[in-house]
Amino acid sequence: MNFCGPTNYQMKITILQGAFLPVPPVLGGGVEKIWFALGKEFVRKGHKVTHISRNYEEFASEEFIGGVHHLRVRGYDTPRSMAVTKWRDLLYTRRAAKLLPEADILVTNTFWAPLLSRDSRNGKICVHVARYPKGQMRLYRAAARLHTVSQAVRDAICKEVPLMADSVRVIPNFVEGSSQQVDSERKVAEILYVGRIHPEKGTHLLLKAFTRLVDEGLRTWKLRIVGPWEVKLGGGGEHYFNSLRKETERLGPRIVWNGPVFDTSELRSLYQQSTIFVYPSLAERGETFGLAPLEAMGEGCPPIVSSLECFQDFVTSGQNGWIFNHRSSDAENNLAYAIRDAINNKVHLSVIRANAFRTAQEFSLSNIAGRYLSDFEQLVAR
Repeated sequence: MNFCGPTNYQMKITILQGAFLPVPPVLGGGVEKIWFALGKEFVRKGHKVTHISRNYEEFASEEFIGGVHHLRVRGYDTPRSMAVTKWRDLLYTRRAAKLLPEADILVTNTFWAPLLSRDSRNGKICVHVARYPKGQMRLYRAAARLHTVSQAVRDAICKEVPLMADSVRVIPNFVEGSSQQVDSERKVAEILYVGRIHPEKGTHLLLKAFTRLVDEGLRTWKLRIVGPWEVKLGGGGEHYFNSLRKETERLGPRIVWNGPVFDTSELRSLYQQSTIFVYPSLAERGETFGLAPLEAMGEGCPPIVSSLECFQDFVTSGQNGWIFNHRSSDAENNLAYAIRDAINNKVHLSVIRANAFRTAQEFSLSNIAGRYLSDFEQLVAR
């Protein structure tokens, strides 16, 4: 049955998100950002969408945004303790479950929802796995589908629960890039990082590599750090942040501590003005896709990324970006070499930039939404 074709079947889709970040994503959050946009795109393609998330400040408990019916319940700021995180997520999910409407599909990324939402009237359960599995996949055998964003995570899921391999699908994140490549003349001598300021993101490694380059004579370039350090926003905390500031104090204005940017248009402007983007994540079991590097590519800002497997789904070193070995004993020098190689060869950089932009076009919102809807249709047709 072709639901999006001549039958004009309108699917009812519910998106249930977690307890700690609001929607719209005014506090950031890659998953929240992805599903906020996907919900509106599903509506644009003719389907009915209900989006349930945590309340926040002056957000209404019920409203429509872009045709999506938003419902909100009491949630929490992110706690430090994992045990508290799971407990609060349980409390939140129990409250949210009371709002679930009748639907064909229920998409969720919360820990408890696949266990608590067993009423078939709520829709076939599609678990969005945005992190590496840590044993919890065995709890989700009732799910109709496990969606994840990279081949690396799919392999990890299948290793953990081989019997569910047929239920796993890889659908990458989308990127809302510019329709045309940014003119290179608009670029400034700036290296950009966007992400949480946290040890697992390799922020300290980037600062050490940049310091080495400055000491070797890189005088006209700046490094701009964009992201939160606060624990409640996923950062590494005040002590880690202050230690980074102290270690790089002598570089003065060459390092710009921008703070977090949640406004999409402002963030796109930063990608457009920067010459290269560096994302030196060290999170071996925490990085599942890497949305920020792809966003940068969509604005003509080619990335330098660590050698985590997930980045290799869309970055080919020397063609549309660079990959450095973060696992070696001299990772700092490897990253510094990659940055030096990127900025010293302007002709090569121009080719890399064009290839990066073309790669990002394959991950448009419309294309990725279409892949989800096609998979949902198959589930409903069963």
